[in-house]
Amino acid sequence: MIPLKMLDDDSRAIQLGSVAGMAVDDDQQSFVGDPLRMALIGLEEDSRFPYVIESGGEAVGVLTLQAGAASLAGWADDESAWLLRGFLIDSRRQGRGLGSMAARAAVDEARKLTARLGGGQVGVVLSVNERNPAGLAAYAKAGFVDTGRYLGGSAGPQRTMYRELGGPGRQRWLTAPPNVNYG
Repeated sequence: MIPLKMLDDDSRAIQLGSVAGMAVDDDQQSFVGDPLRMALIGLEEDSRFPYVIESGGEAVGVLTLQAGAASLAGWADDESAWLLRGFLIDSRRQGRGLGSMAARAAVDEARKLTARLGGGQVGVVLSVNERNPAGLAAYAKAGFVDTGRYLGGSAGPQRTMYRELGGPGRQRWLTAPPNVNYG
């Protein structure tokens, strides 16, 4: 995982060039959007921390961790969890387990950000479209637990998924469980 905000301008430009060349299948476009746009927005906002996912020395994906925005994924509050958003693996690299590995790495990065910034988050939350079985499986394999249906996504019903920073199997909510619609 390469934190874009921690790079010098030249290194960041190289990474953004790699992000610009990432492929997104047409059927995934409504789920993830444009990877370069997501990375650039992440660089502009103080609450967002964009990362390039690297494997074998090559950029294979992108994701953003955002503080203070967990309710965008159907979570009960904004402060107790990091929001994992804009997560995409280049379509030419999918099916190799990179999504699950990157999701686990994102939790590790969230843990480091919490320690460094002192935000007090205890987990990572995301929403994934119900029509995205590969995404649902990858997040589950990475230790995220489905906490229910969320109807706030622009591309249709979502599943809210959560993983505590302490790791899978130790799920507990320090605040109220997420407000989700189980319909």
